Amino acid sequence: MDTTVAKQLVDKIYEKRKAAALELEKQIRECHQQSDQRRITQIIEQLVDMFSNPSNPLHIRNGGLIGLAGTAIALGVDVAPYMEKFIEPVLACFTDPENRIRYFSAECLYNIAKVSKGEVLVYFNPIFDALSKLAADSELSVKNGAELLDRLLKDIVAETASVYIPQYPETERIRDLFDSQEQSILVAYPDYRSLGENVPVQKKAFSLARFIPLLQDRIYVLSPFTRSYLVSWITVLDSVPELELITYLPEFLDGLLKYLSDPTEDVRVATENILADFLREIRDVSMVRQRKEEHAESSDLRRSDEKLPDITMSHSERALFIPESDFGHDHDGEYSLKDEHKSEDHRGTGALVPGQGVRIDYAAIIEILIQQLDNQHDEIQQSTALRWLAEFLTFVPDVMVPFTPRLIPAILPNLAHHVPMIQSAALRTNKLLLNVIQNLPGPVEGLSRQNTAEKSIAPASSPTPVPQPSRQITVQPPSRDASSPESMGDNQPSSSSEKTTMTQRPRSGTMQTTVTESSSRPQSRMSSNSVLGAPPPLPAPAPTPPSPVQEEADQFNYQATVNELTIQFLSEHEQTRVAALKWLIMLHQKAPKKILAMDDGTFPALLKTLSDSSEEVIKHDLQLLAQISSSSEESYFKVFMMNLLELFSTDRKLLEARGSLIIRQLCLNLNTERIYKTFAEILEKEEDLEFASEIVQKLNMILITSPELAEFRKRLKSLETRQDGQALFTTLYRSWCHNAVAVFSLCLLAQAYEHASNLLSIFADLEITVPLLVQVDKLVQLIESPVFTYLRLQLLEPERYPYLFKCLYGLLMLLPQSTAFVSLRNRLNAVNSAGFLHIAPKATPNPIASRSKLGRDEIKWQELLNHFRALQSKHEKARRQDLGNTSSQDDISITPLSPPASAKPPMRRRVTGDLPVPPIIPPKPALSPLNPKARQNGLLASTLQGATTPGVMQQRTRRTLGLPVVGPRKG
Repeated sequence: MDTTVAKQLVDKIYEKRKAAALELEKQIRECHQQSDQRRITQIIEQLVDMFSNPSNPLHIRNGGLIGLAGTAIALGVDVAPYMEKFIEPVLACFTDPENRIRYFSAECLYNIAKVSKGEVLVYFNPIFDALSKLAADSELSVKNGAELLDRLLKDIVAETASVYIPQYPETERIRDLFDSQEQSILVAYPDYRSLGENVPVQKKAFSLARFIPLLQDRIYVLSPFTRSYLVSWITVLDSVPELELITYLPEFLDGLLKYLSDPTEDVRVATENILADFLREIRDVSMVRQRKEEHAESSDLRRSDEKLPDITMSHSERALFIPESDFGHDHDGEYSLKDEHKSEDHRGTGALVPGQGVRIDYAAIIEILIQQLDNQHDEIQQSTALRWLAEFLTFVPDVMVPFTPRLIPAILPNLAHHVPMIQSAALRTNKLLLNVIQNLPGPVEGLSRQNTAEKSIAPASSPTPVPQPSRQITVQPPSRDASSPESMGDNQPSSSSEKTTMTQRPRSGTMQTTVTESSSRPQSRMSSNSVLGAPPPLPAPAPTPPSPVQEEADQFNYQATVNELTIQFLSEHEQTRVAALKWLIMLHQKAPKKILAMDDGTFPALLKTLSDSSEEVIKHDLQLLAQISSSSEESYFKVFMMNLLELFSTDRKLLEARGSLIIRQLCLNLNTERIYKTFAEILEKEEDLEFASEIVQKLNMILITSPELAEFRKRLKSLETRQDGQALFTTLYRSWCHNAVAVFSLCLLAQAYEHASNLLSIFADLEITVPLLVQVDKLVQLIESPVFTYLRLQLLEPERYPYLFKCLYGLLMLLPQSTAFVSLRNRLNAVNSAGFLHIAPKATPNPIASRSKLGRDEIKWQELLNHFRALQSKHEKARRQDLGNTSSQDDISITPLSPPASAKPPMRRRVTGDLPVPPIIPPKPALSPLNPKARQNGLLASTLQGATTPGVMQQRTRRTLGLPVVGPRKG
């Protein structure tokens, strides 16, 4: 440059530097008109040396920047060939420690960008990176200057980024140089398209694929100013439809979600807005594709209808071949973007449809959303991820299905989250996912559980989405594949690779699905004729491909889902455990022969869940167990009942606290007769006599009081008319003999009063213990309940039911004078005072006698009595033997200072979960509690003391056994 201009340009006074810049601008114009590029290059190099040398004084560096701005203004758009020489030095000044240098460099670049227009987009990445640092500058003037430059760049990108092609060879060379230097450029989804078969592709100045790695690197910044800067740029790029930023969403979604927890409100609001825009855009694109698929399927059906007469030709095997139009590119295994857009042009009038041709990597997005659902992320991130997953379930449910085993442990624990926002989002997501899986077609019968188990061997951390015939969606993430565009359409699986790539060839107008699966299963292709019910194909030498229904069933991994649901049983939250059981109930209804067999690990977990503290969990668990039993063989049901009794035997607290609930719920969900008969058959051979007596007592109480068993009780009352009722009574009777009061109650329920009176005569030979008297007390209370209303009314007909009075008076004689004694005596006295007992029997035939005669033909009453006597003898023998063993153990452990054994009664062996049992004093010989000698000897004085006072005996014995007062149950 001229010496005068150069001298004024480095003057300390700003006005002189400005005037020199204007003069330099005139000189540059003259040189440009004369095409003196050599001198222009020399001037630019001189200016760069002035401002890029840190050792130069401040006014010299500022003069160089002002002069460069003037040079750019003089050249206009023709500054592009020279930009390579000064862009990098100018950007280096953005990080200069001097505030004025940073400001003037931003001002200089502003002027350069303003005149160069789209040519500056070739350098977009370094400019964007430098501006992201200035956005958080501490100097306000520098920050304002950077904002002006930032607005200008946004305007240029919004107007020209999608269409501008470099006009100068120098800028084209720089763009190609950047492309060659960037090894991590995303080319899976290029942002340029072929204009025709013979038209060469022209690369644009701005490359979104080249920019995304930079954004991916900067997205995790912590500064709120830089975050706001990045969000604003994402918003601008997303506003340009031709750029299709939504395609690259997985590359920066994780970092963007972290902005939701930023302490700055502006960042949070801007992030929420852009995420809402992304979600709306994904929904719109999905809807466009769905309509496109429906249109393509209807077109295929119409073409198939036209070809239906061909099926009736003499060579019917012609229907086996797929028309060439459906797989026109299979010979080379390629399906390029050009083919897709050509097929799209066949629709409508060729007008641009928003969302048409846009590729979305649903699988990668879902993967990121699942990662947000752990406790390490902020609550707003978790709730946002759940909302996104819920929305995905509404418009792309088939993409979500393969992720179910991973969604279960991510969603179910949040059902009881302490934050209402997360809890409500989790509830909605869980409900939608449950409905999606429930609406899937059931598994094919031919698929074995072994295949499912083999499928579950694959690691659950990265489930592979399986293509679905009804909807084909691209699940190939753009950032995971750096292959060329041509390689994306490769549909031929590699036979030499262990992991086979399967690509379902879309019909015209449909979407492409690329799925990688660790399987050698051949590709499934279905012709249009096979859809319409064409004759089955003839056997071919090649392996038979799976049917579309089988592919539909294969996309959901039942076993992996069941395993994840079983793990949720360990959750501390009741809502999570209940939801897991509801899922298992639904899955078993859907595929009863595919999951939840008795031989897998789920069955023990279900049995263990019966000990859960939540009643709601137990009810759903029993519903599932009942559902499994109803769809299984009889042997499975019997094993289930045996396991349940074993559980009760080892956990007596469960039997006492939840036994009635468990048995009643089973009766509610299964056939009551089947349950009771199976229990009876097992208990009849039970070797643990004490447990058998206890469980029979529990079953008998449920039988008498539970409203769920009302119909079952009616069957037992009709022994004279129903032969199956007689068989049922006999089966129950033989096991009920483990408990004397229970079998007596069964006879009262079945109206077998004569046999019940015969049982009372055997009672006299039994050892009348305090537990037995307590059971008799409960029975008297039950007689006063609505369940035995019919029995109390039968007292008014003594001529028809003479043995009923004998039974009740026998009970009265067994009882000590307690509240139950007074209650039963008053009941019988009321009947006696009315004169019913003095009515002479009529000469008419006794229906009871006839009923007993009919019953004796079917029920062998004497054998039942003998069985009762024998079983009760075994119980007494076991009690005495138990008592003897305990006494001998006490004798061994007694020290010389211990009191005599007679002074301290021996204690019985206790089982885990047992209630405390009072000491049993073995009189020799054994005496009934009502025997006068027993009172005189004082053996039971402590037990029967004050028995004449109403309620004393009852309260004392209940306190001794720790049992609650039992009255009529209301269900």
